[in-house]
Amino acid sequence: MTADDRAGILLVDDMEDNLIALEAVLASLNEPIVRARSGEEAMKALLRRRFAVVLLDIRMPGMDGFETAANIKRLDQTKDVPIIFLTGADEDAGYTFRGYATGAADYLTKPFDPWVLRAKVNVFLELHRKNQQLQELLTREQAEFGELGKQLTAIENRLSEEPVDMATLREETRELRQLLNKVRSN
Repeated sequence: MTADDRAGILLVDDMEDNLIALEAVLASLNEPIVRARSGEEAMKALLRRRFAVVLLDIRMPGMDGFETAANIKRLDQTKDVPIIFLTGADEDAGYTFRGYATGAADYLTKPFDPWVLRAKVNVFLELHRKNQQLQELLTREQAEFGELGKQLTAIENRLSEEPVDMATLREETRELRQLLNKVRSN
């Protein structure tokens, strides 16, 4: 899997120092990190590539974190991307409720423990990898079942022919059994 194939981490904050700090904490995860300085930039980034998780500051000029999260959750393409809200410790307690109500998967107050942030992000990265593996397995199985269907149709067509070519029918049945055993072993 190349770096372009991996889903990255999207950092959304209007403060350069915060972005630098987040990058420093998450660099050891060895995953692509993309920065956005506004909600608008975040939406553009989300439409360009896949992300395993979004770390989203609440207080930003223009589109704030809540609006950005609502827009993320509104689009089919991005609605399943987990969001971790980041906000200052002195913020209104109602922000936590509003964050979860907007679709946040988690909520951290600044200053945050770097180990906790890294662990939480790593969980979402691992969940994303597992979902990708499941999707690949499902796609492969659907293709194999499609091939089984084609072979069954071919056998049915052979059976409707007069006279029935038993040697060809036996060979097609043997191939079908091999494919079925392959599907079962996966």
